[in-house]
Amino acid sequence: MGSSRPPGPADASPAGGSGHCPICRAPSEPGLRPFCSRRCADVDLSRWLRGAYAIPVRDDDDDEDGDAAPTRPTNRSSDEDDRHG
Repeated sequence: MGSSRPPGPADASPAGGSGHCPICRAPSEPGLRPFCSRRCADVDLSRWLRGAYAIPVRDDDDDEDGDAAPTRPTNRSSDEDDRHG
């Protein structure tokens, strides 16, 4: 007899519902979803490990939440006097 279970998250198509491999756009294989082959799955893993999917960081505000210790400007001329004095 056939299974009459309702579709669940595992039955859903990958991003956008296209049912295609995100690497090469070939139709995805059910056992490797969302990929079409082990090779494409490995390519994706390699991209993750290299940081290719990283979200870029903006450096304009390093202390967004305010929990970093305040920094003091150093007076280089007085530091040099202390060392050489």
